[in-house]
Amino acid sequence: MIRLSLLLFAFSIPALLVGCAAPDDEAPRTVRFMTYNIEDVRTSDVKRQDHPRLERAAARVQFLRPDVLLVNELTYDTAGGPDVDAGDEPGQNARRFVENYLARSQADSLEPVRYRAIMLPVNTGIASGLDLNNDGAIVETVPETPATPPDGSVPSQTNAGRAYGGDAWGFGTFPGQYGMALFVRETVAVDADRIRTFRLYPWSRLPDAEVPTDSVTGEPFYSADEWEKLRLSSKSHWDIPVRLPNGEIVHVLASHPTPPTFDGAADRNGRRNHDEIRFWREYVSGADHIVDDSSRTGGLPADASFVIMGDLNADPDEGDTFGTPMTDLFDHPRVGDISPEATTAGQETFPDLDADDTARWSLRVDYVLPSKDLHVIDSGVWRPTGLAATDPEVSDHFPVLVDIAAADSNENNTSQP
Repeated sequence: MIRLSLLLFAFSIPALLVGCAAPDDEAPRTVRFMTYNIEDVRTSDVKRQDHPRLERAAARVQFLRPDVLLVNELTYDTAGGPDVDAGDEPGQNARRFVENYLARSQADSLEPVRYRAIMLPVNTGIASGLDLNNDGAIVETVPETPATPPDGSVPSQTNAGRAYGGDAWGFGTFPGQYGMALFVRETVAVDADRIRTFRLYPWSRLPDAEVPTDSVTGEPFYSADEWEKLRLSSKSHWDIPVRLPNGEIVHVLASHPTPPTFDGAADRNGRRNHDEIRFWREYVSGADHIVDDSSRTGGLPADASFVIMGDLNADPDEGDTFGTPMTDLFDHPRVGDISPEATTAGQETFPDLDADDTARWSLRVDYVLPSKDLHVIDSGVWRPTGLAATDPEVSDHFPVLVDIAAADSNENNTSQP
């Protein structure tokens, strides 16, 4: 378990007492992978430099200093979204988060951290032209989006926004909402030419897909045409190969499946969540039914190292999850089943949570799962303690970290795919 120490940050906003894992100079050389759902960050939020929640989030990242960071729920800025001007290049919000927050010291005791940002299109908030929520109407016009409150808290949804999101390929009240981005330190290289995305992969293509069927009427929830067109990924599935400082290639397998709730008798979100997670089982098994967005077929090679990362919206033991997708994933012979936990101080600060809960609503939903061939040095769920625990929430999720050993370059085969 990661050992946390206390550090007092001096902010222009109220002081923040936080705990964090600081690398040990005596420990083996490591690469830190971290996932963090910062919760519904908008384009307008990252365009400014004084957003209260993002200042706190950036401070935590600067202290934890991951080498590879996945952020969930960072809006993919694209045409039709709020605060996106005509002609703007899409996918710039990750860069803005770096420049306006991470690369600016958030306290005298904190050093800025520079990342290269990777941000790719997602399905959330993209109109499908279909009645995917079966309410009798097809909603394709993006409604007015409430502005972020002055205190930086998450804006409320509206009925119009929910109606629009219900017919989008993935739920979002405007295009690109709840997107994701990968951030890598300068010591980690990204093989951009070999990135694979699976945003367009049809749900119906997945063998033995959990077809949503109304438990009362016995009828399929989706029409045959809708089922043929519906995409599996509520956001996207990404395979981003990164090269560690020792030359070793690790595939970052990033996703953010839909919550298994907010549906009805057909449990369409629960079933989709199940199959979005099962996609990774298929992928690391090298399944030949998989086709990416550039029409390349096949899964991950059998000798490739990987880390599955993101808010998977499923607890292996509790919650409203359909089936046992996390247990099934843990049982895969290539996936390492590690269970990061909060420190004693973190558990005492949140006594109603289990040690491995990563969300404030008492579930483990955020994961960093290395392949079994990778050597895990340390892991943990970071929770605020002291004054930080009483400040306004940064997010309803906590960061999850895993430190992977990086051996000397002459000890590794750098030719693996």
